[in-house]
Amino acid sequence: MEDQREALRKIITTLAVKNEEIQSFIYSLKQMLLNVEANSAKVQEDLEAEFQSLFSLLEELKEGMLMKIKQDRASRTYELQNQLAACTRALESSEELLEMANQTLQATDSEDFPQAAKQIKDGVTMAPAFRLSLKAKVSDNMSHLMVDFAQERRMLQALKFLPVPSAPVIDLVESLVADNCVTLVWRMPDEDSKIDHYVLEYRRTNFEGPPRLKEDHPWMVVEGIRQTEYTLTGLKFDMKYMNFRVKACNKAVAGEFSEPVTLETPAFMFRLDASTSHQNLRVDDLSVEWDAMGGKVQDIKAREKDGKGRTASPVNSPARGTPSPKRMPSGRGGRDRFTAESYTVLGLLSFYNARTKQLLHTFKAKFTQPLLPAFTVWCGSFQVMTGLQVPSSVRCLQKRGSATSSSNTSLT
Repeated sequence: MEDQREALRKIITTLAVKNEEIQSFIYSLKQMLLNVEANSAKVQEDLEAEFQSLFSLLEELKEGMLMKIKQDRASRTYELQNQLAACTRALESSEELLEMANQTLQATDSEDFPQAAKQIKDGVTMAPAFRLSLKAKVSDNMSHLMVDFAQERRMLQALKFLPVPSAPVIDLVESLVADNCVTLVWRMPDEDSKIDHYVLEYRRTNFEGPPRLKEDHPWMVVEGIRQTEYTLTGLKFDMKYMNFRVKACNKAVAGEFSEPVTLETPAFMFRLDASTSHQNLRVDDLSVEWDAMGGKVQDIKAREKDGKGRTASPVNSPARGTPSPKRMPSGRGGRDRFTAESYTVLGLLSFYNARTKQLLHTFKAKFTQPLLPAFTVWCGSFQVMTGLQVPSSVRCLQKRGSATSSSNTSLT
């Protein structure tokens, strides 16, 4: 019966997980439908704006070229009309001289003939007809203003949507999680020389499977990556996993994100247990400070004043009921509280500075029971760091000293 119940519980858990995955996928599909409508409306609006800009440019070019034709026509017309008017005046003057010469030649009065002939000769010498150029100043050919848009027409016919980069592929084999850093490596499925940069997004999560659409933590963005790998440094692994995705961008448009991946970020998680501290300590999850006025007492009194604590009484008062850390009993219940953070060391126990990785001190002893971290604070304060991994340099030191210590695997 119990085996059947356990099997049924597993089935229920499996179904619950699958239902959650389906619900998340349904939400994703609905969101994608909304995005399709919004994005299609946006690209349609952008397309119409681009064509309108193209139409405006063509109209502007047309007006400019038409103006050039009108100006050239006006200039040529002016020159030809002026030349025509001058020729007309010269012709009239020449015709008058011709008629005068014919009349003089037919005259019978021989006395006036020399004088008349001289006048005609002087008139011919000064006549405009003999100073005119009988070549048109401008041409009537307008072929220099003709156009052939065959090449431009072919260019317009070749207009199409921008080429979008392919989605990168993240290489899990080459990617690395170590020293509170994540080095992510990816590659392009096809060679693309037009890629300008990459965009990396990541976020923390406690779920091992594919990234869910709904998460408590937002995607963090790293832009302008020029290579096909990137290292995130100084991370605090306060959650079990991290999601990653990458997209490629050219000068104009970004491609689709890569298939998101989930990497495990194992680290040691710590917190300070305020219930085991001395009455004169103010304790947060990661920091503790000595308060000679009774830090814990003041905190509990404040909660009681707000109606959230127990009634202050000599029996329940922390000042009376909490002994000094030196007199705290070491029962099994206290060990169980730190079971998740404790480990057994046989031979060596070393302490390192979490920031500089500097070795502080090494204890050489044989520990036959689990070790519990405990700290003493007097007239001061300190802060612990959580979400950290054992540094690679420390692991290397442990491996070199493995002949005298069997604690390597407990720290890694």
